[in-house]
Amino acid sequence: RLQEFLKQEVDLELSTLPDFEERVIDFSEVEQLMNSINTIPAPCAPVINPQAPNAATGTSLRVCWSLFSDDTVECYQLCYKPVSNERHSDEQAEHTLKVKETYCTITNLLPNTQYEFWVSALNASGISPPSERAVYVTAPSPPTIKSKKIRSCENAALVCWESGDINPVDSYTVEL
Repeated sequence: RLQEFLKQEVDLELSTLPDFEERVIDFSEVEQLMNSINTIPAPCAPVINPQAPNAATGTSLRVCWSLFSDDTVECYQLCYKPVSNERHSDEQAEHTLKVKETYCTITNLLPNTQYEFWVSALNASGISPPSERAVYVTAPSPPTIKSKKIRSCENAALVCWESGDINPVDSYTVEL
């Protein structure tokens, strides 16, 4: 009987068409929400501190900054360049350092020279806007005493020196 049944042609067409509702589901909001759960935002701009007293030598500067938010920060990008009054100041050599802390001591600088500093914070999501720029000044190099010009008498002494600095020095302190 099975053989006879299989030899027959069977009409499998349905007499009525099924009535299915075609729906398109928008998962974009759910996808955004899921992506935002594991994503941290890019940090806010740090605030660079003004130069602190005794934060400079003739060849180094200690630069400090703060982050006034609870942002996650992996490291900071500290940028600096010498300040110049010339027209081509944008062409001055710009230096960039990656720093883990909120401070950095920069060495191998020129004495009695102004430097412009700015800092950005970085994390896995991106980089913050840069901080405001701050100008720091290295200490002047010590003057050279002209020993051949020293004169003295019972109540006075004449001491002459010369500055090796390119930029003018505000004042000198003489100690006995």
